Amino acid sequence: MRRAPGTRSILPTLVLLLAGCAVGGRPYAGPHLSPTECRDLAALRTNAPPTMAQHHSELAALRKAGYDPSPWYDPYYPDDLQAAQRLVDYWFQTECQQPQPS
Repeated sequence: MRRAPGTRSILPTLVLLLAGCAVGGRPYAGPHLSPTECRDLAALRTNAPPTMAQHHSELAALRKAGYDPSPWYDPYYPDDLQAAQRLVDYWFQTECQQPQPS
C-alpha cells in the first residue's frame, strides 16, 4: 500500500490515544492533594496576603482537577475553571486534615 508523500500512518497516534484512554479510565486510589497543596489551599482561604508559592499550589491542584489554563481561546471558560474549583474544594474538604476547634 502506497501513501501520498507527506502523510503519516495514523496507527501510532491511535495506539497512544487508546493507551491514554486505558490509563485515564482507571480510578486513582491515593489522595489527590499533596500536604503542601493542602497547607497552601488552607492559607489561601484566610484573609492573609497570598504568596506566589500558594498560588502555584492552587494552580497545580486545579490542573489535577482537569483545568488547563492555556493561552489560547477557551470556549468553556469560566465553566471549566469553576468545575475544577468545585472538585478541588471537594478534595480539600475530604482529604486535608482540618484543625479541630478546641
